[in-house]
Amino acid sequence: MIFVWNRAGRNNGLKQEAFAGQKNIYPVPPQAVLNVDVLLQEVIAQAKTLHIPVSEHIQPHVRINRRATGRFGACFADRRTGTFQIEISDVLLTARRQVCCQTLAHEVLHTCYGCQNHKKRWQQYAERMNCAYGYAIARTDSPERLGVENKRVVRYLVRCGGCGAEIPRARRSRLVEHPEEFRCAKCGGTLTVERVAEQKS
Repeated sequence: MIFVWNRAGRNNGLKQEAFAGQKNIYPVPPQAVLNVDVLLQEVIAQAKTLHIPVSEHIQPHVRINRRATGRFGACFADRRTGTFQIEISDVLLTARRQVCCQTLAHEVLHTCYGCQNHKKRWQQYAERMNCAYGYAIARTDSPERLGVENKRVVRYLVRCGGCGAEIPRARRSRLVEHPEEFRCAKCGGTLTVERVAEQKS
């Protein structure tokens, strides 16, 4: 849920974001922020026009996630109430409209029966949306492909000695600590790890 307000209740270019009971206020130019709740309803209508059986129980307010670095959207099913909550990363609020709609469409398709994963039925619905509306809905996306800010911090770079493939990692993991236990998925080569110098801003 996004509101633009000030202490007197007037619009002054501050955005308040209600997320999991927390209130975060920070300055943004109001004209640059997409109204994702309206876009969600548009995407749902698009899917229904194509006779894609999206759920009738999608929460009307899109939740904004300011901390997500590894995903642009998520669809959460509440088994108790039978409703779905769509969440998107805050980097999409200032993205191109088409990019935001594409991500919302990806998540809306997860509300269809048998589409909680990215298997055949979900892929068929995604292809219908892509053909009809010019989207490029895919199983995963990257900041470069979407043309948005990359929030992920790369601290380690795992490199293949055979083909030179690089695997960026933000956190320490078994792969980072013991690369000798793993092989490159592309060529089977041995892996090495280097720590990436953190950039000061």
